[in-house]
Amino acid sequence: MRDAPKHRISERALKVWKLSALIQSIIFLAAAGGLAYAVYAFDFPIWITIAAFGLWLVFSIVFIFITPKIQHRTWRYEVHENEIDIQSGLFIVTRVIVPMVRVQHVNTKQGPLLRKHDLATVTVSTAATVHEIPALDVAEADQLRDFISKLARVTEDDV
Repeated sequence: MRDAPKHRISERALKVWKLSALIQSIIFLAAAGGLAYAVYAFDFPIWITIAAFGLWLVFSIVFIFITPKIQHRTWRYEVHENEIDIQSGLFIVTRVIVPMVRVQHVNTKQGPLLRKHDLATVTVSTAATVHEIPALDVAEADQLRDFISKLARVTEDDV
């Protein structure tokens, strides 16, 4: 069996993922607050509100503090001359090999949270799918995008 890919994503990805989970948690807290108001307004049992806030608390703790650490530990990638090896997953670890001859184009993208932390995501598109390598330093992402693009052109020219 092949060794795991060597390259990891940036440590700053943890901050971005935690902040993203915090924003989602606040949205779900607002929904739980709406449920609490409905329970109060329509005389439903109070346990519904307690259960909603309990679930919110458990899911918030898991997705803000635990999940990002596990994701960071499992996300890896490596670019070889003829393929890109990507490993990801939280509970089910997935390993994808993308042949260079299948690569159609390579992009980098940044959302507001990634931009604030000087990170970018590299997307590798084939005819059927799009694969992502998330939260790399901007310079590393640009360099990786150019390198994959160059290897894909060389592989295409060889065929």
